[in-house]
Amino acid sequence: MTLVLAAVVVWALGWSLNRWLANGPVRKARWVRLAVPAIFGITLLVMWELIVRGLDVPRVILPPPSAIGVAFVENLPILWADFRQTILKGGLSGYAIGCGAAFLAAILVDRYDFLRRGLLPVGNFMAALPIVGTAPILVMWYGFGWESKAAVVVLMVFFPMLVNTVAGLQDTSAMQRDLMRTYGASYWNTLIKLRLPAAMPFVFNGLKISTTLALIGAIVAEFFGSPTVGLGFRISTSVGQLALDMVWASIVVAALSGSLFYGVVALLEREATFWHPSQRRR
Repeated sequence: MTLVLAAVVVWALGWSLNRWLANGPVRKARWVRLAVPAIFGITLLVMWELIVRGLDVPRVILPPPSAIGVAFVENLPILWADFRQTILKGGLSGYAIGCGAAFLAAILVDRYDFLRRGLLPVGNFMAALPIVGTAPILVMWYGFGWESKAAVVVLMVFFPMLVNTVAGLQDTSAMQRDLMRTYGASYWNTLIKLRLPAAMPFVFNGLKISTTLALIGAIVAEFFGSPTVGLGFRISTSVGQLALDMVWASIVVAALSGSLFYGVVALLEREATFWHPSQRRR
């Protein structure tokens, strides 16, 4: 129980330090915004390590973070190959195809009213389909390679991206549109110079939502058939072998990849929509 009590002490220290940083005299410093989540994460990892070892939890149930770190380092070449197969091939290709097609479809939906009335309800229906039902079908259609995983990702990201983009294109006010007509602007001039810039926050919102959906879709699709490589394949086979440290190492790769992917899109959003109130620094 000594290690468990030590975990409680670590939690109290981490809580106190974060509270002081968030509310103290240095709370407005730039480094505090990075230090607070870092301290919180490190506190959780230390508590995890101490509690698991203090209670003698079997590794087949929950391995300590140190064991996961060792498995991560020792299997780095395998995890890198899994990363390339799942994220770079299946995830990114499906993300690019799905989001690009949704963006173009949103422009058509905005241009033609019958598409808005006909396609969006179908989109809501398709978005509600469970991935565990559609993934095996797409794997049978496109094979066990990365192409089937990309198809699953396209299906998952298309409609969230479509709905957000359509909502963004409709975000301009009637006064703004009337002003463009007063200047004699055509539909395409209005679209390019007014409506697309106004829709950018919505577009990037769809892109950020799609980053996590793409990762989930690519990994889950590999559960239903893949070559002997990939994060989904590694997780499913490692569970069967009771190698929980390898399962968690694969999860770490997926989590880091998803965080990096989301961060890149958020950085692009900040650069592209610096004029928007949500991006203005106080």
